[in-house]
Amino acid sequence: MASAASASSCLARFMDPDSLKYTISSRRHSIHFSPIRNQLCALCMNGCQGGSHFPVGTVETRTFPGVQSHALALDKLNSAISNLKSQPPTSTSGIIRLQVPIEQQIEAIDWLHAQHQLLPHCFFSGRSQTGSVFIDSSNGNGHNSVAHNLVSVAGVGSAVFFRHIHPFSYSDWKSIKRFLSRENPLIRAYGAIRFDAGADISSEWEAFGSFYFIIPQIEFDELKENSMLATTIAWDNALSWTWGNAINDLEATIRQVSSMVVKLRKEAPRTFILSNNHIPSKAYWKFAVNQALQIISGSDSELVKVVLARSSRVITAADIDPITWLACLQVEGENAYQFCLQPPNAPAFIGNTPEQLFHRKWLGIKSEALAGTRARGETMTLDRQIELDLLSSPKDHLEFTIVRESIRKKLEDVCNSVVVQPMKSIRKLPRVQHLYSKLAGRLKSEDDEFEILSSLHPSPAVCGFPTEEARLLIAETEVFDRGMYAGPVGWFGGGESEFAVGIRSALVEKGLGALIYAGTGIVKGSNASLEWEELELKISQFTKLLKLEVPMRQEI
Repeated sequence: MASAASASSCLARFMDPDSLKYTISSRRHSIHFSPIRNQLCALCMNGCQGGSHFPVGTVETRTFPGVQSHALALDKLNSAISNLKSQPPTSTSGIIRLQVPIEQQIEAIDWLHAQHQLLPHCFFSGRSQTGSVFIDSSNGNGHNSVAHNLVSVAGVGSAVFFRHIHPFSYSDWKSIKRFLSRENPLIRAYGAIRFDAGADISSEWEAFGSFYFIIPQIEFDELKENSMLATTIAWDNALSWTWGNAINDLEATIRQVSSMVVKLRKEAPRTFILSNNHIPSKAYWKFAVNQALQIISGSDSELVKVVLARSSRVITAADIDPITWLACLQVEGENAYQFCLQPPNAPAFIGNTPEQLFHRKWLGIKSEALAGTRARGETMTLDRQIELDLLSSPKDHLEFTIVRESIRKKLEDVCNSVVVQPMKSIRKLPRVQHLYSKLAGRLKSEDDEFEILSSLHPSPAVCGFPTEEARLLIAETEVFDRGMYAGPVGWFGGGESEFAVGIRSALVEKGLGALIYAGTGIVKGSNASLEWEELELKISQFTKLLKLEVPMRQEI
């Protein structure tokens, strides 16, 4: 057990003003994260900086014969890169993916942990298999193709990235799509978009911009029965990133990829919480909720629901490794997405979210409504009683109906038809349960993907209703920057894309603890104390991995 003296020493070290500073900008509090040491990869070509919106000159995937281990796959890729360097393509722009199947299943999170010093990196895992992709197991000519279920994807380095401080636009979407094609389904751009692009960006979110996506240089795909290691090279003379720049940068990155992958124990080391401060404090939260309820009840207000959030800053006596933390979240990740996104010189944004924003495959699109929260019962009988209480609650029914009907209307604006089934049910997660409904439609055009992303975000589940009234109240009320919390997190592909809502999430950096985010919907009938308890329940999947052992400084 740590002594009081050692605890005081640790606290002084973590509160050193050179490593942790506070700023207040536009009524928002922020943490200054120091630059990450041992950064080995850097961003290269920003696909949003000018250039044509026509597809790049070369888009290609080359598949090599399968091998028995990750180390052999790495050797195969090194050889393939050398051959590619000796026979460069003639086009002035392009993207080429080289992939080697591995005849054993290795978890993508284990591979990423072995490469933890390589930045940028990303991770995305669907609630179930993210879809079948056809992988040619012979020579890339389209024969002997077999469907493989993609489970999780981890990537390091950046073949091309997309980032800007202006709000994500149709032009930015087209900049991403020009590097993608239906014929190359595993060339994907992974990333996230801010909750509110109009809000000032605080220092801890600066590296993410208003949106941040990458097509990884080195990628590990965890499949249902085996695995695959891949590398992607992208270039565009119009963006001042030539073939020579791209191949040299790729060689520098792959030399640093570890051939050793060790099974990661999905159990975080218990570490002392030195301080846990909430923004807003409990007193200010009560004031904010009651103020929101007065506005909702006002005769001159159209506001029906607003989602207010909280940022909890946890400082610990030992480093929090974001990848290990994410692996622990996977243990209770059934029916949830796990994600990690970390640019260079930035903390890691990780999460374990149950909420799908949308999934598009060709013209088919699916979305979900999720609202209302209760804890799980300790027994089957108690769990059933809690479920029935949630289903019969007028307050939760109102909150859920607002979310479902808003999503339905937005889908109807761009779809030929929309089916809602079931109208209301229960989705059970390991620690909580929610009201739930599934919606499906058929887009009139694949270009409607940008419209559906723009219209579905922010949903009433993370913002409120009507959207603009709720967004303005959030901007006036919350004194921290949500950043990518509650924003879209996922990937774009040539014929398929999938996005979750970045809730149940945290911003983590070694040596500086974490910012843990949670929000709750405020409607007529809400109670500030009960909503605070709901916030505690939602962040418990993070805090349960920590240990309160020394006197804790907590804002109350």
